[in-house]
Amino acid sequence: MQAALLPDRGVIKVVGDDARKFLNGLVTCDMGKVSPAAARFGALLTPQGKIIADFIIAEAAEEDGGGFFLDCPRALARMLVEKLNFYKLRAKVIVEDLSEVLGVMAVWDGARETEYGLCYADPRLPALGTRLMLPPHLAAEAAADLGATLTEPEAYEAYRIALGVPRGGADFMYGDAFPHEADMDQLAGVDFDKGCYVGQEVVSRVQHRASARSRVVPVVYDDFAPMNGLPVMAGEKEIGVLGATANGRGLALLRLDRVADAQAAGVPLTAGGITVRPVKPDWAHFDWPQGTAS
Repeated sequence: MQAALLPDRGVIKVVGDDARKFLNGLVTCDMGKVSPAAARFGALLTPQGKIIADFIIAEAAEEDGGGFFLDCPRALARMLVEKLNFYKLRAKVIVEDLSEVLGVMAVWDGARETEYGLCYADPRLPALGTRLMLPPHLAAEAAADLGATLTEPEAYEAYRIALGVPRGGADFMYGDAFPHEADMDQLAGVDFDKGCYVGQEVVSRVQHRASARSRVVPVVYDDFAPMNGLPVMAGEKEIGVLGATANGRGLALLRLDRVADAQAAGVPLTAGGITVRPVKPDWAHFDWPQGTAS
């Protein structure tokens, strides 16, 4: 079992009599399904349906003080607090950025719990393991209590990339990507049966029309790792953007219809002159271009 403290993650607390109802009217996941035993993956969107920030929402038990805790990108925590407060109006909620005192640790290749912090299974994929909110200085003690080896965050990043799970800011840009493009519909990040939330109409339309042409998908390469942010080319045509890479694997936001055209024409895909080959992840159930690896 391995564990890593993730320096890019922050924590926001939302508490109050109206906290569940308040969040449910804003985020893509169903807050009625969030409990101390079950976290949920979700996002706050623009009215146009683009991702402002994505996060995992965990609930603390009443005996531990209750409240909802958002495991979010630390760089966006202050902005996200401001956005939530903008929507608060008369709702009885308090929104607080706790990123200075709480961090997020990922634990994978095994499953155990510890009382050193708030534990919750990663709701995106079982293979992503468990996450833990705790004061960063307790990370080593918590890892030892779990029987895990505390390693560097780069090890978790490589593991995430190998699983093909996108990360905002690396594999797609906040404010510019729709949930389907970031595979949130595949990773339990959007509840299509819940009531209204900000941006719902756009997301529902994409879902019902099956019109998501661009997606973040895994790619493999044999040479040196291409640089993050390079355009992915099919001949002279740009068909996407490369995201994070590690150990011969990476992620890229690609137009899958143009991948299909390139495959049909026998044109390889390249990034910075290095050949990259898209691979369908095991967890994905969207249409995949014929002739492309799975």
